[in-house]
Amino acid sequence: MSEPLSLSRAARWIDKGLLGPVWLVPVKAAVFVLCLWPLARLGYAGLFDPLALGANPAETIIRSLGDWTIRFLLIGLAISPLRSWTGINHLIAFRRMLGLFAFAYACAHLLAYLAFDRLFQWGEIVQDVIKRPFIAVGFIAFCLLLPLAVTSTRGWVLRLGGARWALLHRLVYPIAFLGVLHDWWLVKRDLTWPLIYAVIVALEMLARVRPVKSFLKQHSPFQQNIAGR
Repeated sequence: MSEPLSLSRAARWIDKGLLGPVWLVPVKAAVFVLCLWPLARLGYAGLFDPLALGANPAETIIRSLGDWTIRFLLIGLAISPLRSWTGINHLIAFRRMLGLFAFAYACAHLLAYLAFDRLFQWGEIVQDVIKRPFIAVGFIAFCLLLPLAVTSTRGWVLRLGGARWALLHRLVYPIAFLGVLHDWWLVKRDLTWPLIYAVIVALEMLARVRPVKSFLKQHSPFQQNIAGR
C-alpha cells in the first residue's frame, strides 16, 4: 500500500470512526480534560509544591497562563486549515471548545496579573496600561476576545445571522497577532517561543489565502482517491 493511500485511509478512519457519532463525545471529553491539565498542574504546584514554580512563583503563573492562552488560540486557528487539508471534517467539533479554553486561560492570566503583580491596585493597573505597551496590547487583545466568547453559542449565530457572526469572529486573527506581540514585548531576551508563535500564526494566515488553500487541498496526501481499492 502506498503512503498517500495509507494517509488517506487513516484520515477517513479518524473522521468517520474516531470522531464519528459513537466516539466523538468521549474524545471531546478527553480533550476537555487535557485542556484543563495546565491549569491543574499550576494549581497543584501552588498548593503542594511551591518550589516547582521557581524563584518568582507569581511571574511563573502569569507567564504560564499567558503562554497557554496563545497556544489554545493557535490550536483553534489550526482547525480550519487542517480540516481542509486532511478532509477530517469532524475537527470542527473542537473549535468552539478550544476557543473557550483560550478565553478561560486569558481570564486566568489577567486575574493572576491583577492579583499577584498589582494586588488589585487599580491606579497602578491604569498606569501600566498607559505606560507599558505590552500591557496595553494584551489588554486590547483580551477586550477583543470577550465578544467572541460571549457570542460563541448557536443562539448568537441565529441572532446575528451567519454572515455577521462570521465577520465578528474574524477578530480572532488580530487577537492572535496581538497575543504574540504581547508575548514578544514581554519576553525581550529569549525570543524562542514568541518566534515560534509568530511563525505558526503566519503559516495559519497563509493557509487561508485562497490560492494556497486550493493548492494544499489538491496536493494533500490525506485526500487521495481510494475508490475501487
